[in-house]
Amino acid sequence: MKTLMLGNEAVARGLYEAGVKVVSSYPGTPSTEITEAAALYDEIYTEWAPNEKVAFEVAFGAATGGARSFCAMKHVGLNVAADPLYTASYIGVNGGMVCAVADDPGMHSSQNEQDSRNHAIASKTPMLEPCDSAECIYYTKLAFELSEKFDVPFLLRLSTRVSHSRSLVKTSPRVEMPLKDYKKDVQKNVMMPAMARIRRKVVEKRNNEILEWAETSGINQVEYNDTRIGIVCAGTSYLYAREALGQRASYFKLGMVNPLPVKSLIEFARRVGQVYVVEELDDIVETHCRKHGIPVIGKLLFPNYGEFSQSIIRNALLGEEPTHKSFDKPVAPRPPVLCAGCPHRGLFLALKKLKLYISGDIGCYTLGAQAPLSSIDTCVCMGASISGLHGFNIARGSEQAKRSVAVIGDSTFIHSGITGLIDIVYNKGLSTVIVLDNSITGMTGHQNNPLNGLTIKGDVTTAVDLEALAHAIGIHRVKVVDPYDIDATRKTVEAELDAPEPSLIIARRPCALLKTVKHNPAMTVDTDKCTGCKSCLKAGCPAISVKGNGNKGRGHAVIDQNQCVGCEICAKFCAFDAIKFGEATDNA
Repeated sequence: MKTLMLGNEAVARGLYEAGVKVVSSYPGTPSTEITEAAALYDEIYTEWAPNEKVAFEVAFGAATGGARSFCAMKHVGLNVAADPLYTASYIGVNGGMVCAVADDPGMHSSQNEQDSRNHAIASKTPMLEPCDSAECIYYTKLAFELSEKFDVPFLLRLSTRVSHSRSLVKTSPRVEMPLKDYKKDVQKNVMMPAMARIRRKVVEKRNNEILEWAETSGINQVEYNDTRIGIVCAGTSYLYAREALGQRASYFKLGMVNPLPVKSLIEFARRVGQVYVVEELDDIVETHCRKHGIPVIGKLLFPNYGEFSQSIIRNALLGEEPTHKSFDKPVAPRPPVLCAGCPHRGLFLALKKLKLYISGDIGCYTLGAQAPLSSIDTCVCMGASISGLHGFNIARGSEQAKRSVAVIGDSTFIHSGITGLIDIVYNKGLSTVIVLDNSITGMTGHQNNPLNGLTIKGDVTTAVDLEALAHAIGIHRVKVVDPYDIDATRKTVEAELDAPEPSLIIARRPCALLKTVKHNPAMTVDTDKCTGCKSCLKAGCPAISVKGNGNKGRGHAVIDQNQCVGCEICAKFCAFDAIKFGEATDNA
């Protein structure tokens, strides 16, 4: 049967068809839907782990136990999972194991643009790269076969375009894989230095065997057309190049991007004229070609950042400008903004009045850095808000600690914030940390996490007691606030900043988009009272705008009844009592 599937859905289908038993992941765009789709198959045990390191270790443990296993993450998540990855490559597997990592060229939803092929090379882990949904299924199933054949975890490199585009796939029935016997083998599975030195040689021998397999297996495909131009590419770059140049070039499409072929590339270069390497991000294939004496042109023509396109490739290689028409006028920018009724808004409005240094973190709340909230000073990576604040306060002294806070989401706190808080307590710091507990992992699409007491399938489980956890690690001052109550929140923060010890403040209110949350009626504007002063816009809520001439020719506020959830935050900015519940005098 053929059907349209997202690349991520196709990977999940590949897991099902390959007989995978265990999936553990941490949500991260653009990889999230793989695990969500896998959870729909009852034959697969699926879980959200607290972070990517734990997810990789769970999958690796399952593979050691003889089951085919899988984990998924985005490119920065592979940084977190790098510790077990590099050693798992030495140990090998029992049941097959695959880790999918989704890169994000163009940084659509990421804080950096790293190229995960570097991790594959450095960890000496083989990596496949599909270009569409059909290959996502095929390569996923193939990766498990190769994992068991060569006794090594396999990496599957995706990208935003592959993960989030749809193409036709042909599905097949599931093949149940029996659990492999487990046999104790200390020399292979315990990486003490003496054993690791032996396994290091095994790794090199294994990678040479994988390279020989790749040279002749057909995983790397050659297509000869006009031989004056030869293109070496992989993944989406192949599709872009194929559409841009068509029959005017020949193609060497890499399916395995680590280890890279040598003999077949040399043969391809011998049979074509000028060889161009078309690869997004780093010049890994180009450098490999040059290392083996293959004259190629790559980053001389193509940027080492951002996404490619058909137009970029056509212009770089043929000098042809895009044929499509552009808009006569530029499209108005639509920067991301916190949703109407978002509980984070109230917290940031409270903090803004205090004029603090705010150490930020990864999540929806990172939008608090933008005007009009303009509240966050820094954002580095998951969990860095807490440990970064500790270092900032050490550098600048105890007085600075009274004028600075860290903000971190509930899921991010569980991911990698706990250890930073322990560091503050253990080293007698004075920092104040605020956990924004909105009962969900919001930024990646409402995944459950250990703090809301629901599993990936929505089953009730033990929820982490954040207050008890804080007390257990030595935080004596733990306060809970409702971020909709801006004044009370501000007073609580002020009191905790003055305390001569570390504090944890929990800003607790569910995400406004949760289906289980009951909202107030939408608020309205009394245009007879509204002066058009625009003070309500300081709340930064997308449900509020200003229209018309209104009183004194300055227009009046309008509240979108479809967006407003009646949080009343905007009303706190109105000095004329013009925003309230009830019928609007003119709310069109």
